[in-house]
Amino acid sequence: MTGRTRLAVWGDPIGHSRSPQLHLAAYRELGLDWTYDRRRVGTADFADALASLDDTWRGLSLTMPLKEVAYAAADELDRHASLTGAVNTLLLGETLRGFNTDVGGIVDAFTNAGVSAVRTARILGAGATAASALVALSDLGVDAVEFRARRPEAVDRLRPTAETLGVRLTTVGFSAPAADVDVTVATLPSGTVLDAAVATPLAAVGGTLFEAAYAPWPSALAALWPSANVISGFEMLLFQAVRQIRIFRHGDQQRELPDEAVTVDIMRSASMED
Repeated sequence: MTGRTRLAVWGDPIGHSRSPQLHLAAYRELGLDWTYDRRRVGTADFADALASLDDTWRGLSLTMPLKEVAYAAADELDRHASLTGAVNTLLLGETLRGFNTDVGGIVDAFTNAGVSAVRTARILGAGATAASALVALSDLGVDAVEFRARRPEAVDRLRPTAETLGVRLTTVGFSAPAADVDVTVATLPSGTVLDAAVATPLAAVGGTLFEAAYAPWPSALAALWPSANVISGFEMLLFQAVRQIRIFRHGDQQRELPDEAVTVDIMRSASMED
């Protein structure tokens, strides 16, 4: 990796991404002379864009809609990428290594909020983030997950993953009676508003809420939840970025950065700047 100093986040749309603020603040703190840009790249453009990169490039962060095509492009996959079928980080070199740091970002968001052991959970939605949420909950110790989705059949693609993880998966409609769970993970698209008759009972028995959306904040669902038990999706964004930086520096998302707590605080502050 010697001499590779360029990095970027790709996706479509991409103009809203806070990743450059987070990464560049960390690189400055770590004394790394690396660049990090954003580029609008769609699925049809991905292969050509990837092939165009020269040996000055160190790695890429991938956001929607590129996580599945990045998965297909990688020569090697880490465990979380293999389980989810999604890659949000590519480490470039002779071997193209694919990672999923969204899973660890969710785990870190929970543990940073003091939630480190979970047995039962509810996931709202069955889109792209739901697979990472399922694996993250398994890593936190969950043995049973209830899914609620507008299209319950969309959950079927996650059943093989649940079986591999040894997690009991059930699916019900949004308005079904709700039992107590330790945590709720909302993976619904940003701006989704559930009917109050549906959302209020879920908030009453849903434990700690992790809301994957973070703009606008609070979300309609988070506004109904007891405020002490709500984790914003920004926490996942922050901690998955920390794991990406570990990969770009060490090639390993588990190996912590020097004085990592200080770097995390600086990244958090940078995200609030205009």
